[in-house]
Amino acid sequence: MYTSFSRELPYEATTSLAKIGEFELLVILAIVRAGDEPYANRVRRDLQDNADRRVTRGALYRTLSRLRDKGYVDWQMQPSEVPERGGHPMRRLKVTKAGLAAARASRAVLLDFFEGLGPLADRG
Repeated sequence: MYTSFSRELPYEATTSLAKIGEFELLVILAIVRAGDEPYANRVRRDLQDNADRRVTRGALYRTLSRLRDKGYVDWQMQPSEVPERGGHPMRRLKVTKAGLAAARASRAVLLDFFEGLGPLADRG
């Protein structure tokens, strides 16, 4: 079935003001949006199609590792039945409670800043 890896977190995972960047936030949101298929390829496709970003596999996997180190994302290795993968396992991604809290905190900060702009935020 799934293999889970347990590790100590080098960063303190807190639910106070999140210290995540824009791309980290987008990755967290894309994992949540992936629903029943939270795999890196689907997350990457969502980022490219809906955030209009060119995303390399390397950049995505480095970001996933950083988010895991922060305690915001975790994954389980799952056997692949996709012939093109040559039997290599797939990471089934999961956003942790701390990751959801970080995304909410980032959203709150952004909304506060946009709210303070008034009509300037609506100008094109």
